[in-house]
Amino acid sequence: MSGHSKWAGIKHRKMAQDAKRGKLFTKVIREISIAARQGGGNPDNNPRLRRAIESAKEINMPQDNIKKAIQRGTGELPGMTYEEIVYEGYGPGGVAILIEATTDNKNRTTSEIRKIFNSHGGNLGENGCVSWMFSQKGYIMVDKTKFNEDEIMSIALELGAEDFKSDDEEYYEIITSPDDFERIKQELEKRNIQIYQAEITMLPKTYIKLTDKTAEQMLALMNELEEHDDVNHVYANFDISKEIMEKVGEKA
Repeated sequence: MSGHSKWAGIKHRKMAQDAKRGKLFTKVIREISIAARQGGGNPDNNPRLRRAIESAKEINMPQDNIKKAIQRGTGELPGMTYEEIVYEGYGPGGVAILIEATTDNKNRTTSEIRKIFNSHGGNLGENGCVSWMFSQKGYIMVDKTKFNEDEIMSIALELGAEDFKSDDEEYYEIITSPDDFERIKQELEKRNIQIYQAEITMLPKTYIKLTDKTAEQMLALMNELEEHDDVNHVYANFDISKEIMEKVGEKA
């Protein structure tokens, strides 16, 4: 899990930087609209919408923007219709990559995603080529410096977490089923356990260790994919050292 947790930490810091520039607003607004369209405009009855609204608040999106995005999703206001697409492919070293995107022009987005893969030594594959290598899970990170390992592990497992890991140098990792994620997250918060990051994600079943130029090439591919306006999430099964991760993270 070390590769996943380190990349998740880099993404979390980068998200805060991007939020200052308003770069994330469009992506979050799309997610709110799609969530509202699929599950209704009441976040109490729509977990996906509730998580999208939380993301909007984290980047200080005005309440009026959130309201209008919900109304566009439910059809109360006119707006662009977006399609959800999943892309699958391979990066340098044979790393499996799974991408979740939203677009109003599938042909344009597919062409652009293929070009990004090709420019970084990867290739876009067929649907189903790598999705079997990932499992959807709830993923919660807790700062190691603030809490005792035995205490956190005991609480997490007592609440029904599927797994608890302490391999990473900076964070405890709590893995849950998607259905239990919201409940366990809320229970941890009630117990004043400060959560560094929490999300529904796709965790790899196995990892591929990369070093040197192949590792840097892989991370450059990840960065460019995540920078694409239509891309919401990128998942990959690489395992890269802390030193290389931090080096690339500083450049991002």
